[in-house]
Amino acid sequence: MLARTAMFALLYAAAIAVGRMTVLGDTRMALVWPASGVAVLWLCAQRNARTRWVDVAALTAIAWAGNTLTGTGPVQGVALAAANLTMAVVFVRLLGRSHRQLRCAGGRGRPANPWELGRLLGYSSAAAAAGAVIGLGGLWLAGVPVTGQAVVDWMARNVTGMFVIGAAGLWLGHTAAALAARHGSSPRGWWHAIDQRLRTVPARQVGEYLAVAAGSIGAYLVGFVYNQGLPLAFPLIVVTVWAALRLHTTFVVGQNLTLAAAAVWFTLHGHGPLASVADLDTRVLLVQLFVVVITTVGMIIALGRDERTTLLAELAAQQDKAARHGALLDAVINSMADGLAVVDADHRVLLSNPAAVRLLATPAGPRTSAGIRALLRHLDGTPVADEDLPNVRALAHGRIDPVNLLFGEPDTRDSRVFRVSATALPDDNGARQAVVLYHDVTAETRQREQLAAFAGAVAHDLQSPLTTVEGWTEVATDALATTGSNPGTDRARDSLTRVARAATRMRGLINDLLVYTATRDADLSPTRVELTDTVNDLAAARADAAAATGQPVPQVTVGALDPVHADAGAVRQLLDNLIGNAIKYIAPGVTPRLTVTSVHLDGSSPNNTVQVTIADNGIGIPAGQHEAIFGSFHRAHPGSEYAGTGLGLAICARIVARHGGAIAAYDNPGGGSRFIFTLPATAQAGVLAAIAPPVTLPVTPAPAPPRRTPPNRMAAKHLAA
Repeated sequence: MLARTAMFALLYAAAIAVGRMTVLGDTRMALVWPASGVAVLWLCAQRNARTRWVDVAALTAIAWAGNTLTGTGPVQGVALAAANLTMAVVFVRLLGRSHRQLRCAGGRGRPANPWELGRLLGYSSAAAAAGAVIGLGGLWLAGVPVTGQAVVDWMARNVTGMFVIGAAGLWLGHTAAALAARHGSSPRGWWHAIDQRLRTVPARQVGEYLAVAAGSIGAYLVGFVYNQGLPLAFPLIVVTVWAALRLHTTFVVGQNLTLAAAAVWFTLHGHGPLASVADLDTRVLLVQLFVVVITTVGMIIALGRDERTTLLAELAAQQDKAARHGALLDAVINSMADGLAVVDADHRVLLSNPAAVRLLATPAGPRTSAGIRALLRHLDGTPVADEDLPNVRALAHGRIDPVNLLFGEPDTRDSRVFRVSATALPDDNGARQAVVLYHDVTAETRQREQLAAFAGAVAHDLQSPLTTVEGWTEVATDALATTGSNPGTDRARDSLTRVARAATRMRGLINDLLVYTATRDADLSPTRVELTDTVNDLAAARADAAAATGQPVPQVTVGALDPVHADAGAVRQLLDNLIGNAIKYIAPGVTPRLTVTSVHLDGSSPNNTVQVTIADNGIGIPAGQHEAIFGSFHRAHPGSEYAGTGLGLAICARIVARHGGAIAAYDNPGGGSRFIFTLPATAQAGVLAAIAPPVTLPVTPAPAPPRRTPPNRMAAKHLAA
């Protein structure tokens, strides 16, 4: 760090000496003042040094000594030294606040575009103004007259020094640091790196470098020496523009410094059009302006060219990346087993992968878009209306849930089942398109149908031997009732009781299997269903059963429920299962309290639905099982005192799905659970809810015992019919 301090101290002293050498006559006005630029670079390089106070002290001392030894008094020298330090500090602070990417501000970059170059010029002006306040103000306090021309001269030479030397130093310093990082800091390593770089330059471009150098020398000799008294300074800008457009920016920076020094040297020695200006103040300003213009033009053109080159390289890299990404996407899409098609609002297929072509082909060959639409049917065989097509619904709603559709000629055995999903694509250019995925689930569907049919057949066939077991168990129990009590008879009665309980559980499982199969296979007969009457009837039946067994009578609050357009038996089964679960899964000693409400969701088909909510005060659903409970044979409370087959909610989900609705379970904010499902609405849906408030059902339990046949058996028979 101290070695760097010594190096900059020598450079700063030399810059002051050079500046004093450009003083015109006895005016004390220097043509240039490079010391201000060197001071900026000095503090930039030592900004993070632990010994930077040494740099500040050395800079101040050299500035005071340089000004004092060249004719300025000691007091005035203090003011000028403080001004030089102020300019350097202000410049570095401004740069560090807004250009942290630059090497001088702590980053690793260098000026990269004309905007940054313009800011450097602005910072130079602000720093020079701050220095003028300190320096010229100090001179004025010391009795030295300060004129407006003195202020202009001060600003001109210090702005020029900080801008030209600062910009060049930032660029060359970054280049030197990059060379040192790659090849070490030894001169031999640098020379080796430069030699390697020069060897890579094409011979044609080497010739252009030499031509620019020779042209610069010739232009300045003509413009400043052999001009025959003519104002030929304007052609000098040509060589600067030539170099900035064609050659490396580092060469342009070096050329700018060389040409600026040449202009100052020629003018100082009385050569060139600038030396012919009689007024010294004007001559000084013109020299400063010429140096700034040459530097600014060269750097702006070179940095603008570099910026365009960088942007073009980034664009080429992005295009290459996009091409690779596109090739990857093509490979992924073409290798998919599922069919993928992009369809526009007019049902035209814009893109399809090989799987889509294969899946949507028929024995007659590939189909057109209209032909494909004609072959899509619902699972019940009805055609799919245009407004219900997955791509149309996706364009209307953004994204739709997967739906199973038949594909094939009607009344043929080769129809396949596709699970179809669709998502709307962004319409940046106003084009409305949707991507449609086709997944062939024919084999899965047939296997599931076979398993369900097998389960239904087995469940049906098991009813006959189970009835026999139940009958003979009842006969044996009646026979033992007339027998006296003894150890053997008691054991027999206990065993028969266990057999009867097992048979009851098996009867429930068989009934649930039959209902589960019926909810998939049975034909639905949609009609107007009054949910209020159905819920009241089911609640009364549950109240009778609770009173007969000595259990707490459930309190059911029923709102004015909207009617639905659905199968009456299926809806009764759905509500019976949900109400039964709410009553069964209750804490011991707690009276079940249920609230059944509905909301009419306005909208045209298929969104014209009724949303029903059943809220209870039960034990709730374990965390993470709110979706799993609708799976077949899933029990949320296994091994507890709450018996069940795990099919009740699966039956509910299947009934709702067959009606085109959805069902979900949530935690009730007041404790318990909330089950929400949707069913198609009738034309009068929403009217009752607007005119009738919810009421609590006045349940009066009947004294008669509950029916032996479970309430859901008649519904099961109805669905299986």
